[in-house]
Amino acid sequence: MKKVIIFGGIALVFVAVLIWFGKMNSKAPVQFDTEKAFKATIVKKTVATGKVTPLEEIEIKPQITGIIDKIYLLEGAKVKKGDLIATVRVVPNEQSLISAKGRVDNAKIRVNNAEISYNRNKKLFDKGVISASAYEAVELTYNQAKQDLLNARNDYQIIRSGSSGTGGMANTNIRAQMSGTILQIPVKEGDQVIQSNNFNAGTTIASIADMNKMIFEGKVDEAEVGKIKMNIDLDITLGAVDDKKFPAKLNFIAPKGTEESGAVQFTIKADVTLDDNYFLRAGYSANAEIVLEQKDSVLSIKESILQFDKKTDKPFVEIKTGEDTFERRDVELGISDGINVEILSGVTADDEIKIWNKKAKKKEDDENN
Repeated sequence: MKKVIIFGGIALVFVAVLIWFGKMNSKAPVQFDTEKAFKATIVKKTVATGKVTPLEEIEIKPQITGIIDKIYLLEGAKVKKGDLIATVRVVPNEQSLISAKGRVDNAKIRVNNAEISYNRNKKLFDKGVISASAYEAVELTYNQAKQDLLNARNDYQIIRSGSSGTGGMANTNIRAQMSGTILQIPVKEGDQVIQSNNFNAGTTIASIADMNKMIFEGKVDEAEVGKIKMNIDLDITLGAVDDKKFPAKLNFIAPKGTEESGAVQFTIKADVTLDDNYFLRAGYSANAEIVLEQKDSVLSIKESILQFDKKTDKPFVEIKTGEDTFERRDVELGISDGINVEILSGVTADDEIKIWNKKAKKKEDDENN
C-alpha cells in the first residue's frame, strides 16, 4: 500500500512538471522594439558656475583718520564723480597737535627776529651804508622765515581739523571717485575710520560700481578648459531671473588654475550683454553654457540603445536580421550630448537597431495588468 502511494505521488509530480514545461513552451517569444538611426544636430556643452559682477568697481577710503560725522547718501544711490558721500570729523592726536603748535611758535619767533633784522638793514641800504648783496641776503632770510611760518600753520591746521583751509577739497570730505551706483556703505555715523597708508589698506567707507557694464566670472574644470577659446559666445542664466538667457562673450581664461576639492579649476570671464527690461544686481549667482563642440545633421542614435562589451568595454548595437533575430555590430562613436550620440561607422540609416532595455511583451503584460 505504501509503495502504491509513493509511486502515485511520483507520477503526479511528473505530470505537473510536464504541464509546466508545456506552458513554458507555449509562451510567445520575447519581442524587442527597434528603431533606426536618424540625422540630428549634436551640441556638446559644459556649464560653468559663477556670478555676475560689475566690470568697474572701486572702494572709497579716507585720507585721514577720524570718526564718521555724517553720511549723506544711501546704498543703491546713483552718484556722479565728485558727489559728497560722507564727512569725517578729525580727532587729532594730542602729542602731534602740541608738537605742531610748538613749530608754529618757533616759526613766529624766527619771523619776528628776521623782520627786525630786515628793517634795520633796509634803512642802512637806503642810506648806502651796506651793499645790495648784503641787503638781499637779509631779505631772503626774512621771506624764508615767513614761508616757514605759513607752512607750520598749515600743518597745525591739517592736524587739528583735517584741512589747511587754503583751497581744494578737504580731506574730511569723502567724495565719489567715479560715476556709478553705491553698492555698499559698510560704516555708520560715529564709526572710527583709518586712513589708507603704506601699512594699512584703510577703512572702506563706500564701494561704487558702474552697473551698466557687467561681467560673468566663473570656473571651469581642467578637463574642459583646453576646449574653449577666446571670444566664443556664451549663454548666461541667472538664478534670480527665470526663463531668460543673457548673451555674453568670453574675454579671459586664467593662465593658472587653483585646486578646489581635489580638482583644478580655471577662472573665466565674459562680457555680459544687458537687457533694459532686467536689472542685474552685483553678485547674482549665474551659470554659463559653453559650447565645446557642435556637429550639424550627423547620423545619430540614442545613447540608451548602446551596449558595451563586458571585457573590452567597446560599444556595440544589435541589428535585426530576421524575425526576432539580431546580430551584434560594433560601432564607432563621435560626439555626444548625453542623449544622442554620433555614429561614425557600423550602422546605416536603414538598419533596425534593437532597443535592448525595452521589451514589447513586458509592456503588453503591464498594460493588461
